Amino acid sequence: MKLNRSPIISNVVVAICALLFIFPFYWIITGAFKVQDVAVAIPPEWFPLDPTLENFETLFKNPVWRWTFNSFIVAGGEMFGVCLVSSLAGYVLAKKSFPGRVIVFSMFVAAMALPKQVILVPLFTMLADFGWIDTYQGLILPAIGWPFGIFLMKQFAQTIPSELIEAAKIDGCTELRLFYSIIVPLLKPAMGALAIFTFINGWNDYFSQLIITRSTSMMTLPLGIATLKGEYTTPYGVLMAGAAIASIPMITIFVLFQKAFTQGLTMGAVKG
Repeated sequence: MKLNRSPIISNVVVAICALLFIFPFYWIITGAFKVQDVAVAIPPEWFPLDPTLENFETLFKNPVWRWTFNSFIVAGGEMFGVCLVSSLAGYVLAKKSFPGRVIVFSMFVAAMALPKQVILVPLFTMLADFGWIDTYQGLILPAIGWPFGIFLMKQFAQTIPSELIEAAKIDGCTELRLFYSIIVPLLKPAMGALAIFTFINGWNDYFSQLIITRSTSMMTLPLGIATLKGEYTTPYGVLMAGAAIASIPMITIFVLFQKAFTQGLTMGAVKG
């Protein structure tokens, strides 16, 4: 009897890859309970033999709760806005016929190739003219028109049968009710995947938030943690404690939306 080695080899490779991806998170969690000398010791201490809460005590001497609140407002606002705007735009580009539709969609696809740094100067100038520097609207609104979100929702909206839309219109369904009662439920898997992408992107958007914010009270959690780094010394334990706290919301969002995320990634693959 021959032993099929392919599944065994595949499982071993997957297990090794999983360990490699999990190890940085493990190192952050354990490092948060190490004093400075142990955190930078060579050879490293793989598990804290004398764990301490000193790093968390030092961390919470700063306005961490305010930074966390700001991060939730910014990431949550971006998530809601991107899902709403992208679903509307994706539906229109996929199911409505109007002059220039192909050109408009091509512009969104082309915009995906532009790095964020290219538009940062004109964006900053525009936000300054609006008086939105160091405000929530300045942090949230520029990210709502995310080209990737519109592209993703447009591709999924194309899988909706046009006959279903026509039947709803024949029954007297208005355009607004058609969108919220029929289109949105069918797009939920895609919206779940987009919600995860958007929340993580908004939570970790260090560069744009650094340019737009000015005051300590408006800093997000990644920005606030970065300010804890000293000029001559780096408190690795405190930084790891902050990174461990910052990772909790992202993990929570993924766990809550993982079913929709998986459906969103696989829906297009099974389309005949």
